[in-house]
Amino acid sequence: MGKENREVKNSVLVDLFCDDETAEKNDIELFNALHEEPLPEGTKIERIRVDNVLYMDFQNDVSFGVEGKVLVMGEHQSTINHNMPLRSLMYIGRAYEKIVPTRDRYKRGLVKLPKPEFYTFYNGISKMEAERTLYLSDAYKIKEGDPMLELKVRVININSAANHEILEKCQVLKEYSLFIDTIRKYQALGTEDAYEHAIKECIEKGILAEYLERKGREVRNMLVAEYDYNLDIEVQREEAMEDGIQIGKERGIRIGEERGEKRGRTEGNALKVINQALKKIRKGYTVEETADMLEEEATTIQRIYDVAKKYAPDYDAEKICAELL
Repeated sequence: MGKENREVKNSVLVDLFCDDETAEKNDIELFNALHEEPLPEGTKIERIRVDNVLYMDFQNDVSFGVEGKVLVMGEHQSTINHNMPLRSLMYIGRAYEKIVPTRDRYKRGLVKLPKPEFYTFYNGISKMEAERTLYLSDAYKIKEGDPMLELKVRVININSAANHEILEKCQVLKEYSLFIDTIRKYQALGTEDAYEHAIKECIEKGILAEYLERKGREVRNMLVAEYDYNLDIEVQREEAMEDGIQIGKERGIRIGEERGEKRGRTEGNALKVINQALKKIRKGYTVEETADMLEEEATTIQRIYDVAKKYAPDYDAEKICAELL
C-alpha cells in the first residue's frame, strides 16, 4: 500500500479508525458504544480528511461523519493534555472548511452543519479517573460571565485498570488497549524490540490478531514514529527542564539562599536528565538510543535505567530521584 513512505505518519489508533480496511466497521462499533441509539444497519461513514493542525509529520487525530454528526477523536499516551479543547477547536475549524463549500459560506440562508462531538482516549500511565471533561473556557485569561465560545472534550481513560464501560461496548478499542498494555509490559522488562514481542504475543492471544497479522511490520513502523517525532521530543525536553529547575529551586531554598542557589542548579540539571530518561524508558528506548537523544554519557543513562527497573512498571520518579541523588 506504500503507507510507510507517506509524508504524514499515522498512529495505530488513527489507522484502525481511519485508514485500515476495517475502519468503517470500527467507526460504527465505536459510535454505537458512545451513543444509546445504535446506527441503522447499512449506515455509511463519511471520511473527513483534515490537514494536521499541530504536527508536521505525525497524526494522532481522526474524524468521521455519520447521521448528522461529526466525531473528532484524539489520543494521548502520556499525562493529560489540558490543551485538548484548543486542539479540538482548531481541528473542527479545518473540518468545517472541508465540509462546507466555499460558496455556501456566503449564502444568506442558514448553512446546516453536522453536530460536532469531541473525544480524547487516554491510555497514559499517570493515574486518572475513568472519565473527565475538559473545557475550552478554562484556558481563558479573563473568566467572567458565560463564555461566548465554549467547547468541551470528553476524556475517556481506556486503560483496562480504569474499567470504563466503553471497553465492554467496543471490542476493537478494548483490544487496542490490551495491545498497548502488552507493549508496556515488554518495555518495563527492558526487552529489546518490545514492539515485535508485543505484536507476536497479541496475535497468539487473539488481540487485534487479524489486523496485526496483515500489517505487523507497518504497525511496528507506526509505533516507532508515534514515540519518536521531533516535536514530542522537544516538548518533553522543555517540560523536563522546567520540572528539574523548579524542584532544584525548592530544595535549594530550604538549605539557605547561598547554598540553595548552587545546589538548586546542580540537582535541577540532574533531575532534568532523570525525568527525560524516565520518559524514554516508558517508551522502550535502549540505553544507547536515550544517551544519544539526550546527549549524555551512556554510563549515566545506564545507572538511571538500572535503578528504574526496581520501580517498574510505575517508575515512581520521586523514589528513583531520591535513590540516584
